[in-house]
Amino acid sequence: MALTDDQLDRYARHIILREVGGSGQKKLLQSKVLIVGAGGLGSPMLLYLAAAGVGTIGVIDDDRVDLSNLQRQIAHGTEDIGASKVASAAKAAARINPDIEIVSYPERLTAGNVAEILADYDLIADGTDNFDTRFLLNDACYFMKKTLVSGAILQFDGQVSTFKAHEAGNNPCYRCLFPAPPPPDVAQTCGEAGVLGALAGVIGSMQAVEILKELLGIGEGLSGRLLLYDALAAEVRTIKLRRDPNCPLCGDAPTITDLSHHQ
Repeated sequence: MALTDDQLDRYARHIILREVGGSGQKKLLQSKVLIVGAGGLGSPMLLYLAAAGVGTIGVIDDDRVDLSNLQRQIAHGTEDIGASKVASAAKAAARINPDIEIVSYPERLTAGNVAEILADYDLIADGTDNFDTRFLLNDACYFMKKTLVSGAILQFDGQVSTFKAHEAGNNPCYRCLFPAPPPPDVAQTCGEAGVLGALAGVIGSMQAVEILKELLGIGEGLSGRLLLYDALAAEVRTIKLRRDPNCPLCGDAPTITDLSHHQ
């Protein structure tokens, strides 16, 4: 494919990067990314990936825009209150870049639809706020050999990592870090514990950077590492993660062999 004059102008700051260039920009335009969750993390991911020219972006979320979302979910505005989040997000992305395709899924990701929806995408981005969906995504991505870029925020803390345990080497999965979801009475959501709105922008933007790096095959990714951001201390640190040989999913003797445990 040849870049049009408008595309050469739109993506000029990418194209002059030696690590990207015209060939890298073409790769982005041919890439397909699924964002799970059109909220605090999904919003900045979607807007930056749309601006970057990722050719097809899927967005799945069954929720509607609420006034309380607007403190951090920057893909939505006051006029969108009551609208489907995926419809509102698609409108925001199209305003930034009308050349790309946004595929909307106004539904909840479940064990029953996860395989069909993920099949069309090169990379999956987790912007959810609950452990059930995080574990479902991790397991499905492992079985379907999809790279997963995961983020999480709560109060003043955020984390980002990339999981691709289907590849050889020290590439742990999410279960190597957290073998099982915490009890419901222990796990807190942003709605219960609160979250600094701008923190969603920091972590969601970090996810967007890691997604672009993975699509382009540049730099050092976060597989095997967990990036932690403490907003109150203005401190970023990275800890090493190891593939767990006893992991129930990707370990040497896995006990999870399909998605039936999510039914």
